[in-house]
Amino acid sequence: MGTIQIISDNEVLPESVDRTVASIGVFDGVHKGHQKLLDLVKNKSMSEAIPSVVITFDQHPTEVTSPENAPKVLTPLSKKILLLDELGIDYVYVLAFDESRASTPAVEFIREIFVEAIRAKAIFVGEDFKFGYKRSGNVDLLKSEGQALGISVNGVGLFNSEPFTEEPISSTAIRKHLKDGELSLANEKLGRPYSMSGKVVPGDQRGRTIGFPTANIEFDEKMALPSDGVYAATYLGKGGVRKIAAVNIGKRPTFSNGVKSIVEAHLLDFEGDLYGDDATLTFYKRIRSERKFSGLEEFQLQLGIDLTQIKELLD
Repeated sequence: MGTIQIISDNEVLPESVDRTVASIGVFDGVHKGHQKLLDLVKNKSMSEAIPSVVITFDQHPTEVTSPENAPKVLTPLSKKILLLDELGIDYVYVLAFDESRASTPAVEFIREIFVEAIRAKAIFVGEDFKFGYKRSGNVDLLKSEGQALGISVNGVGLFNSEPFTEEPISSTAIRKHLKDGELSLANEKLGRPYSMSGKVVPGDQRGRTIGFPTANIEFDEKMALPSDGVYAATYLGKGGVRKIAAVNIGKRPTFSNGVKSIVEAHLLDFEGDLYGDDATLTFYKRIRSERKFSGLEEFQLQLGIDLTQIKELLD
């Protein structure tokens, strides 16, 4: 681990690497389905004794092709690379996705990327993968072109969750679970608790006056935020400080009529200033939905109950 090498667009793999096993995709979330696909890549890479490469994009392709439909992001690129590294992938090839990339004919894309840049010998992709101009490239095209180029192509079906009644594991399904307050289902499909990184910014200081100081955390608007509610989480901050946190996401109906959801973390057993901290919140369980309280006393009482529950859960 800690050895993944990053190759930027328009670069090629080192000359010493003459054959690779590759996969390509957005891999947002690097969820259980992705992990199973990448296991196939890893196994082939080990049996052939050649490196594994994951080709991914610097942003979600939809941000370029139809920005109004771009989905919220589960894992920004930096996090995605860390997760691929944990899975033991050797190289990640980061494609800069822009207008010109979106208009590359599919066949040209295959030659430029799979042949010249990464010298693929075998490719594993999700069977629904589309690429090239107007998304005209698919697994069938990859297979027929691959045959002529001496590349074996394997289209892999979507994987289902353990109880097979569930729909297949996909980034879309996970985003929907987060939005619908189904954190446990999102975490199950991710294969780990959902986490987000952002910056601690000054809030309205109300938390201190009512005995529950909170850190206001600002996230990139493009990130997928869990639905409004109270969560059992951990807060990881500077110097590796890791604390149990009660996280409230919401409009704070008891105190204001906000329109935008605010993320506030109350750290258990912590005194100190967190402003400017780069914080990572990891969400373990949704405790309850957000609600409006009749007043401060009822609010404080409920917070006490939430904190007890969170402490028991995560201690």
